[in-house]
Amino acid sequence: MSSCITQVQTKPAQAAQYADLPAVLHPHLRNKLESLGIHRLYTHQADSWQIAQAGKNMVVVTGTASGKSLCYQLPILQSFLQTNYSTSALCIFPTKALTQDQLNNVSKLFPSTELPNSKSVAAIYDGDTSQDQRRKARCEASIILTNPDMLHLGILPYHTQWASFLRNLKWIVIDEIHMYKGVFGSNIANVIRRLKRILAFYGSQPQFILTSATIANPQELAEKLIEEPVECIHQDGSPKGVKHFILYNPPIIDERLGIRASARTESLRLAGDLIAYDAQTLLFSHTRPAVEKVLKELRLQFPALADQIFGYRSGYLPQERRRIEKSLKERKAKLVTATNALELGIDIGSVDAVVIAGFPGSIASTLQQTGRAGRREEESLSVLIASSNPLDQYIIRHPEYVLGSAPEKAIINPDNLLILLKHIQCSLFELPFSHNDHYGALSPETLQELLDFLCQASLAHQSNEKTYWVSDQYPAAQISLRSATAETIQLRAQTINGPKTIGVIDQSSAYWMVHPGAVYLHSGESYLVENLDLDHASASLIPMELDYFTESKSQTDVDLLRVTAQEQIAGGTKSTGEVIVTSQVTGYRKVSASSHEQIGVYPLDLPATQLRTIGLWFTLSSETIQRLENAGLIIASQNYYGPHWNAIREQVRLRDHYTCQVCGAKETISKHHVHHKIPFRRFTDAQAANQLDNLITLCPACHRRAEVNVMVKSGMSGLKYALHHLAPLEVLCDSNDLGVLYDPNCQFADGLPTIIFYDQFPDGVGLSAQLYDQFYPLLLAAQEVITNCSCTEGCPACVGPLLTDGESSKAETLEILHKLL
Repeated sequence: MSSCITQVQTKPAQAAQYADLPAVLHPHLRNKLESLGIHRLYTHQADSWQIAQAGKNMVVVTGTASGKSLCYQLPILQSFLQTNYSTSALCIFPTKALTQDQLNNVSKLFPSTELPNSKSVAAIYDGDTSQDQRRKARCEASIILTNPDMLHLGILPYHTQWASFLRNLKWIVIDEIHMYKGVFGSNIANVIRRLKRILAFYGSQPQFILTSATIANPQELAEKLIEEPVECIHQDGSPKGVKHFILYNPPIIDERLGIRASARTESLRLAGDLIAYDAQTLLFSHTRPAVEKVLKELRLQFPALADQIFGYRSGYLPQERRRIEKSLKERKAKLVTATNALELGIDIGSVDAVVIAGFPGSIASTLQQTGRAGRREEESLSVLIASSNPLDQYIIRHPEYVLGSAPEKAIINPDNLLILLKHIQCSLFELPFSHNDHYGALSPETLQELLDFLCQASLAHQSNEKTYWVSDQYPAAQISLRSATAETIQLRAQTINGPKTIGVIDQSSAYWMVHPGAVYLHSGESYLVENLDLDHASASLIPMELDYFTESKSQTDVDLLRVTAQEQIAGGTKSTGEVIVTSQVTGYRKVSASSHEQIGVYPLDLPATQLRTIGLWFTLSSETIQRLENAGLIIASQNYYGPHWNAIREQVRLRDHYTCQVCGAKETISKHHVHHKIPFRRFTDAQAANQLDNLITLCPACHRRAEVNVMVKSGMSGLKYALHHLAPLEVLCDSNDLGVLYDPNCQFADGLPTIIFYDQFPDGVGLSAQLYDQFYPLLLAAQEVITNCSCTEGCPACVGPLLTDGESSKAETLEILHKLL
């Protein structure tokens, strides 16, 4: 509907900017390029060539499908040919899919059949590489394509097996560096430190070529990753077609509650239109379950095209992903619904349209996803469909946040003490430290302190001004670069031919996705989880068509380790420090697929997980709670309770023996009050609100306290909801990077109502610390969003959906905000 289109941006076409092929380009490469139809370079490719020939490091920051690969392939293959195949290159990609892509690209420029002595120009070295292939790669390949995890676990600790390759290493490529942020990026920076230390041992000083999608600080990030000066190439010379970008806000379907049609429903409708117009489409969803639900519904909607509609997400087997990528590239796929797994530069050809169901969490991700449409000169369409959460609705009112703002910075902290200490252990395992050795840009004093600590812990030993690793531990195995457990769960489905592995899932996700009794969706098919065997890292699934889906229930507790900063603010206190977060999936519920009604709740007995991290919390003061009480904001007392209220009130007081059910006080001269446990205004009619089990007798004093408690509880719950969704405005992160909890009686805050934020990464990455500094602007943003929302009671676009227990009220939330500002 045109009324739902809130913003349209059209970017004009951009003609290609060319430069001649370098005069010194080796004839073999010139001939190969021309045979592939490449007679000129784009200007950014030519600039990359010049910088590479000058011996400088560089980072290339250009759009999707702009030919970034040639920026490093040409100088690497040129030196390879000029040195009679004696130089080598290490290319690091964040995913296995990208290594496969690059192997194919290199093979087009330099087939192995053209090499002497049956050598191979390039080989993949990752977790899927067999032992025989690994030995061959080490001995024969001049270009090794790998990922950070394999470099960390399978190459650096065994560097003596790579001595010849490392001695001749001239080039290191680090692709898609925008992925290397937060804890992951901090780990990668330390892996590069370890690599450079080993290279110095073998006498190598290679050049670095890095590539990135659009972020605010590519040069800064590149220099932090490799700790060397870097030239930045950002003028994109590749052609671009006309690009249309639309912001779409789903229609309101309940004016009073402000409830809109869901982003998923609207994305399905739009995707159906695009399929009907024969426009090849990518539909991005936030979560893996959302991808599977969309896939299932689209295949039901278009049964004749079911074999041309695919899902794409983590958890699919590699061969399944390659098949889908090939279908996209060959334009056999009509539509693929995907998570952000398809953001990266995997070669899938050109698509006509991109639909994004809900803001993906960052401007950088939005640019990556929309960049998948309209490669080269083709006209394209991208549509961002807003969800009901406050950040999406903020973007609808402030389109400049997406359309005019610079993308976010990628921030890393390689010197985070706990990350650093783990990698010092790995580096010590790989090579002993001499008295005057360096470890990246770390100061000699800090390095020595860490080595002394390892000696005191009996993990290392100092002798003759050298420190040696003496533990029988293999330290690299104790580190997961991506901050989650390295363990994965094999998903084994029962088939007529016996059990078959249909996918994998990380262990932390297994607790809520494949617990016993869960309904698991994979590639549009539903499975019932029979058993989750954590000891053997597998889950047993049974293919089954079911008329319900499942949702897990979890419990989270936060305990304080140490306060690092605290400050009095209006209405209370804000604090930050180290916390322990304990989470446990405690059960699940079955929900009807047709009516979305709950049809059963079931307990689970799964182990709890713990996360040591950094948190921010703010607490309402006793004085603020007293002021809320004194303000007399007891909305429920102003309601008309129906024509039979007096009789019902008498019945409840008689049932409760004219006694306050909290303090035990008996009625004297004045009558006690009758209180609605779930506030009256939450009901659509008086009869439902006035059921006897929702009513309780209270003395006037206890009634006032009960009303204030309801107000504080609902207001704080609404405030938690709004702040959680708006936090990315202030700290430039995905809302899932921050956990949040409301504790009405927080034990480490003197039992007062407290909202707690925490980094969802071990040891934290600075998000809560930033939020501590940006807390006041965050409160102002929440006030703006809630005040300007058109609903009356509260809705998903401001304080969250109205719940049966009375939480998430707009009026109460605004009153608490007023006390805090």
